[in-house]
Amino acid sequence: MKHKFTRNNNYYTICIYAIFTILIVAMGIKIIINWNETLDFMSTLMGVLTPFLAGLLIAYLINPIAKFINEKILKKAFRIKPKTFRKVISILLSYIIIFGLISTMLFYIIPQVADTLSQIATFVDTAQTGYNKLLVEIKEIEAKNPNWDLGPVYDFVKDIPNVVGKFITESLPQIVPTIFTTSVSLISGVINAVIAIIVSIYMLIDKPHLINNSKKFVYSVFGDKKGDRIVTTASECNRIFGGFIIGKMFDSIIIGFICWIAMIALDLPYALVISVVVGVTNMIPYFGPFIGAIPGVLLLIIVDLKYAVIFTVLIIILQQFDGLYLGPKILGESTGLRPIWIIFAITVGGWLAGVIGMFLGVPVVAVIAYLLEKQVNKKLIKRKIVFEVDEETDIISREDMIVDETEYQVIIREEIKETSDQGNV
Repeated sequence: MKHKFTRNNNYYTICIYAIFTILIVAMGIKIIINWNETLDFMSTLMGVLTPFLAGLLIAYLINPIAKFINEKILKKAFRIKPKTFRKVISILLSYIIIFGLISTMLFYIIPQVADTLSQIATFVDTAQTGYNKLLVEIKEIEAKNPNWDLGPVYDFVKDIPNVVGKFITESLPQIVPTIFTTSVSLISGVINAVIAIIVSIYMLIDKPHLINNSKKFVYSVFGDKKGDRIVTTASECNRIFGGFIIGKMFDSIIIGFICWIAMIALDLPYALVISVVVGVTNMIPYFGPFIGAIPGVLLLIIVDLKYAVIFTVLIIILQQFDGLYLGPKILGESTGLRPIWIIFAITVGGWLAGVIGMFLGVPVVAVIAYLLEKQVNKKLIKRKIVFEVDEETDIISREDMIVDETEYQVIIREEIKETSDQGNV
C-alpha cells in the first residue's frame, strides 16, 4: 500500500526554526571555543570596514548642513527647482564649508604648534641652565656649612643626565619601530580618510535609494504591521542618535568659540590651539572639557604657571556653564539618560573603542535604553499593570485596579509617561 506524502506547514515551520536554532548555537559554540581567532577576525573585519563606517559617520554629520542648504537656501531663497541640481550643489557646498573651516583653523594652528615646539626647546635650555646652577648652589651650601654632608645629594643630581641618557638609549630600540609603525598607520589613516570622504559623498547622493531599499527589505520580511512598527522605531532611534550627535557638535563649537574669546580677553597664549582641543574633546559628555584641559594646562605651565591657573579656572567655569545651561538648552532631553547611565556609557565606550567610543557610547546606550523601555511598556500594556507613585519616595508600586480596555489604555499611557519622567532609564 502506497502512502502519499502530504506537506504540513506547521511541521515545516518548526523544522526551519529548529535548523536555524541549531546553526546559531553551533556558531556560538565555535566562536567561544576559538575566541582568539574570533578576535583576530573581528579586528581584521573592523579594519576593512573602518573607511565605510567613518564615511557613514561623516555623511551623518554633514547631512543636516546639506539638507539646510538644499531646502532653506537653494529651494526657498533662490527658488531653484531641479532637485538633482539642488542636491549636488548642496552637498558640494557642505563639503566646501567644512573643509574650508578645517583648512582655516590649520592655517592659524600650525604656526602656533611650531611656536610651541620652539617654546619647549627653550624650556629644555632653561632646564639645563637651572641644572648647572643647582649643582653650583649645592657646592656653595656645602662650603658654607662644612658639617653638612651634601655629597650624596650632589652625586644624585649629577647623575641625572646619565640616568636620562640611559633611559633614552634603552628605549631607542622600541622608539624606532614605534616611529615606523606610526608612519605606516598615518599613511593608512590618510588613505582611509580619503576613502571615507568618497563613501560619505556617495551615501549622501544615494540617501533616498538606501532608505527606500531598506524599507522595502523590512516590509518584505516582516509584513505591513510589523514593518510599520520597525520603521517607526528606527525613525525614533535615528532621532535620538542624530539629535545627540548634531546637538553636541553645535554645543562643542559654541564652547570652543567661547573658550577662544575668553582666552584672548584674558591674554592667554596659544588661544586658538587650546580652544580647538577643548571644543573637540567637549564632544565627550561630562569629562570632555577636563580631558581637553590637560594638554592646555601642560602647555601653559611651560610658559608661565600663572597662565595655567587662570586657564584651569576658566575651564571649570565653562564646564559649569555648559552642563547647567548651554547643554540642556541645545540637547534638551535628546538622550533621556540619567547621569549614571551616561557615565556608564562613556566608561564602557572608552574601554571598547577609545575616544570615539566615549563619544558614541552615549547615543548608542540611549538608543538601547529607548528600545528596552519600549519593550517594557509593551509588556506592561499587554499585562494591564498600572503603577502608582509614592509622593514621599517617588518610588512606584503596582496599583490594584479593574478597568475596561479603553479606560486602561488611557491610564497606562499616563502612568508610564509619569514614571518615565520621574526617573526611568
